[in-house]
Amino acid sequence: MLIQVLGTGCAKCNELEKLVKDVVAAKGCDATVEKVTDLQQIAMLGVFVTPGLVIDGAVKAAGKMPTRQEIEGWIG
Repeated sequence: MLIQVLGTGCAKCNELEKLVKDVVAAKGCDATVEKVTDLQQIAMLGVFVTPGLVIDGAVKAAGKMPTRQEIEGWIG
């Protein structure tokens, strides 16, 4: 599973990255968490407002901070 955290380094983006890594560690799932900071790459993924979260190519959140429960549900 590839999880991409999209953001340019703002506080919310960093908070989302930490939360996603915490959820992945707690669930013990086999996932790669990648931080995407390049605005062109972020736009190519279809996200124009950060923070954003993409899981296996599907945009799960854009422009808002998802809850821990939402992330747990998306990761499965």
